[in-house]
Amino acid sequence: MDEQGILHRIQSLVEEERELREKAEAAPPGPAHAPDRARLERIEQDLDQCWDLLRQRRAKRQYG
Repeated sequence: MDEQGILHRIQSLVEEERELREKAEAAPPGPAHAPDRARLERIEQDLDQCWDLLRQRRAKRQYG
């Protein structure tokens, strides 16, 4: 995956995260939202990995 692909993936994940957070804020608390919470955790992990990969690629390009 190139840098543009990583940035596109980050954007997609951020949009999904925003949608899930808005949905969670509007819904009453309860166990019915457990899948959403699990998905949010996975999105956070995926975003961390994407940002790390992007930083690594940029550092490699900058410092050879």
